Amino acid sequence: MELEFDGEIWFWRGPAPWHFVSVPAPECRELAATSAQVSYGWGMIPVTVRIGASEWQTSLWPKDGGYVVPVKTRVRRDEDLEVGDTVTVRLTVAD
Repeated sequence: MELEFDGEIWFWRGPAPWHFVSVPAPECRELAATSAQVSYGWGMIPVTVRIGASEWQTSLWPKDGGYVVPVKTRVRRDEDLEVGDTVTVRLTVAD
């Protein structure tokens, strides 16, 4: 499954701070329909993500009935991204 959407980068100030992009509701519904076949636990869904020229493997995190995409420091630096920037995210769900 491949998905593409635009989203804003936001920062979570938890015990392990991290940057994310929230997956929009329509795409979350598509992901939820396949999560039982691909999730490896806790609702995490393995994906390959592309933002700009950067591509990496990670997992979508379930949050508030949807999913969020963690965005690595390396990607934010390489793509010159800050909190509040809107990015185009391309996801490929791992089989």
